Amino acid sequence: MKIPKLLTRHPVLFRGQTLIPSISIGVLGKVGFKRCFSTHLEDPELKDFMEYMDSLRNYEKLGVPRGAGTDSVDGFDLGRMRRLMHLLGNPQSKFKVRTLSRMFAVHIAGTKGKGSTAAFLSNILRAEGYSVGCYSRYGLIVSSVIFLIFCRDPTKEIVGSVASCGYHFYLSLLFYSIYSHDRLHFLTSPHIQTIRERITLGRFGEPVSSRKLNCLFLQIKKTLDKAMEQENWCVSHFEVLTAMAFTLFAQENVDIAVVEAGLGGARDATNIISSSELAASVITTIGEEHLAALGGSLESIAIAKSGIIKHGCPLVLGGPFLPHIECILREKAMSMYSPVVSASDSGNRSTIKGISMLSGRPCQSCDLIIRVERDIKLFIELLDLKLCMLGNHQLQNAAMATCAALCLRDLGWRILDVSIRAGLEHTFLVGRSQFLTSEETEALGLHGVTVLLDGAHTKESANALVNTIQMTFPEAPLALVVAMASDKDHGGFAREFLSGGRLEAVCLTEADIAGGKSRTIPASVLKDCWIQASKELGIAIADTRVAKFREGFEDQVVCSGNNLEHGTILAESSLIASFKVANQILRERRGNRSGIIVVTGSLHVVSMVLAALNG
Repeated sequence: MKIPKLLTRHPVLFRGQTLIPSISIGVLGKVGFKRCFSTHLEDPELKDFMEYMDSLRNYEKLGVPRGAGTDSVDGFDLGRMRRLMHLLGNPQSKFKVRTLSRMFAVHIAGTKGKGSTAAFLSNILRAEGYSVGCYSRYGLIVSSVIFLIFCRDPTKEIVGSVASCGYHFYLSLLFYSIYSHDRLHFLTSPHIQTIRERITLGRFGEPVSSRKLNCLFLQIKKTLDKAMEQENWCVSHFEVLTAMAFTLFAQENVDIAVVEAGLGGARDATNIISSSELAASVITTIGEEHLAALGGSLESIAIAKSGIIKHGCPLVLGGPFLPHIECILREKAMSMYSPVVSASDSGNRSTIKGISMLSGRPCQSCDLIIRVERDIKLFIELLDLKLCMLGNHQLQNAAMATCAALCLRDLGWRILDVSIRAGLEHTFLVGRSQFLTSEETEALGLHGVTVLLDGAHTKESANALVNTIQMTFPEAPLALVVAMASDKDHGGFAREFLSGGRLEAVCLTEADIAGGKSRTIPASVLKDCWIQASKELGIAIADTRVAKFREGFEDQVVCSGNNLEHGTILAESSLIASFKVANQILRERRGNRSGIIVVTGSLHVVSMVLAALNG
């Protein structure tokens, strides 16, 4: 079987049969049953830094302890983070906007939507010409936000707006047009290729360079060693990276920082921003992810996340929330004398009017109207907004970012409506409803199908993904390639897709989590979760075992009573085999209809695919 040259240029690790890849080889011979792509290759210049970071306690890799995100004796020690920042000179207090006297950050917490909201808001601010530092958390969806600006033909869409919109933003678009891509790209959590993606800087939103990151590490290494001794070697991977992010923001003299909380809020390492340094807090949604680490209930999760609300600083709520959950958040805001703006307020309107193609990828045409009368009066009307981020959930994230931008404007920041539109329309998150181009699909050895990458890993995000697929390709048959972490709601995730209809096949595979296997759920265990979910829903499923590439695999059916011509086919395989199996099943079943293969369950498996494509 021929494997594209793109895949052979990427170092790979095989389990089972062995293959040593060669850069000069364009065809792979034998492929082992469980093949894994190696990802996260770092610049050799960062060797010492990465070895140091790998020596630290990494909760993304190990899993988060019970109660660690709660404001209790079991919670993370925020005092430890404050002591570390003190040793570094409290850099979180030293970045400030040029035209205002206060120092500012926007702090974003929530179960889902943090990365997308941070991306939208950062783009809006850059569209107005501000220098933005953006930091996204490590584990759940957010290890980083990378901002790269591209525009294939800017003259058609934006040159006429230069006079009235952010000059620096459009200058950057023109500058990067030589790379012949389009839109503004964010790579968000966990990082796709490099840890540098977690920290982005400046008007172009570039990831911190290897040189800057390494220079900072060498500069503060003795301070870090001192902190380690004082804290009995308990300073974590995330705490060190967060401290370095704030230090870089101060050194680069950014105008504003957009900071995403890692876990919860109250005890998160990012929650060292004081009320005098905060422009606004944003709480996106409240869901059950990391339930044990955040106290065991929705109420305890809401309390933990409300810890980012600061005295007198505006709070932007996403939602919609359950009434008693919203009450918890509003009561905390009231106690802190913080005005509240809700993106789900009855006076706001957000509508998806249709789907069209833009540069070969779907985009949604929307109307977004924000009209807030309570606490702070805000208004904007954005009609025929073209969002490359698909789905009602992304429109809600855009509404949250817009509300945050309007709060900043109310505080005195210059943010024009046209900059808000430009920032929203030119935002695209890698690994979030990302449709591969035909060239990329063919590079994976697939033909005649659409490939969609999405890092959904909760039942809520699975539901949003199902709705997005139904909206963009309502009649297309669907096959999934799924890998997940061990601490997710696998049954709830499966039920969302199984009840969504049109699911022809599910190919279950594995992906290392944060470079390790301790949080990786075996494909065989994941398969049992899907079988149980199908029984609960009364949905026919055919269980197969695909141990190697074959043109036919009817003799491999394990469960009786079903066959490969009816119901959803369930297969357990390596990543590369999963693509072949999914493509084969769709080809046999779809007839003349074009099918969709969706890679999902974790941003880690998405990063494996993208790393292979990027060589």
